[in-house]
Amino acid sequence: MSATAIRIHAADAAVIVISNDSSVTQWSGRYFGDWWNATAAEPTEESNGFVVLSDVDPKAYAEVARQVTSRKHEETEYARLPLLVSEDRDGTIRAFSSNDKLAYISEPHAGRLTILGTDAQALAVATARLAREVIRGFLLRDGWTLLHASAAVVDGGAVLTFGSKGSGKSTVAMILARQKGAELLANDRVFIRRDESGQLRVLPWPSAAALGLGLLDALNLYDVVRERVQAGEELHPTQDQRVTDALVSGQREPLWASNGKEMKVQLHPDQFPAWFGIPLSAGARASALVFPSIVSEATPAMADQARVLTEADFMTGETEDRYPDVFRLIRVDGGGREQDRARVLAYLDGLPQHTIVLGHDIDAAAQFLGKVLASA
Repeated sequence: MSATAIRIHAADAAVIVISNDSSVTQWSGRYFGDWWNATAAEPTEESNGFVVLSDVDPKAYAEVARQVTSRKHEETEYARLPLLVSEDRDGTIRAFSSNDKLAYISEPHAGRLTILGTDAQALAVATARLAREVIRGFLLRDGWTLLHASAAVVDGGAVLTFGSKGSGKSTVAMILARQKGAELLANDRVFIRRDESGQLRVLPWPSAAALGLGLLDALNLYDVVRERVQAGEELHPTQDQRVTDALVSGQREPLWASNGKEMKVQLHPDQFPAWFGIPLSAGARASALVFPSIVSEATPAMADQARVLTEADFMTGETEDRYPDVFRLIRVDGGGREQDRARVLAYLDGLPQHTIVLGHDIDAAAQFLGKVLASA
């Protein structure tokens, strides 16, 4: 089988994924797409960027597993699964997970990461995740930092929305992104850095987007998703089967797990433009901050007490603990260096900031948001 390759780049960071299985590179292509400028490339390691080699190769997977277990190693957790890790004297890191049958050889000093597996789907998901980690490392070491925010680009400017789970970050971003000429920039987190002109530049963090059944229904997108699923189109593999079953049966109310957490539809990034006609943005300048809260019967209004941006609105190594830097791809705090966060925070404080209360009436919320942003 001939190799295929895809180049992914954001700002000045780039990575090339090469695989002997075209489904692996196709997965990275749809995962990063317009957000991180994914384009077909020549399958050669002689490139200006980090290289991720990703192959379906059961024998090579088994050999790395043997190498790790036959020498001194440690056990950690990566992507919520056990991972055995060993390190050579030259800094080469070998690891494997028996749960998903994946093995890794990380050579950060050489700009190369090899991923080996037995199943193309598991390999594709891991490859996209680690290609994203490579880009994250480059960006964070170059002065970018990560905000816990959703974002939509309106009139050329990125409107950043902040808050904890259930506060309305995704709701506001989706309402804004559905406006004529607007774009969706991120669902849950963004990269941000001050550029030479003094403006704050924002880049997306590609990921599956989690939207609740109730929110999809309120946005008049539920029927689109249901029809696509019934026609056999697939959502992201991280989606709980109970959510798929609820869609097929026509359930529109929020679906809750036994632990009280809402179970949501998990959308691939490319499904926003393909299914909903919502284009994706590869970056913009920050223009405004919104701090929403959702109260079911509320009339949209400014909140009585203004909310301000704090350090808690930045991602940190502690909040990124699902993906510890075992492969030495990041090499700084997982959310960016402290001085970079402080610099960004100082400039964000100078942007228009709006603390608002919204109800469940999406049309009323959209009208109110339009007025608020127009008056800034």
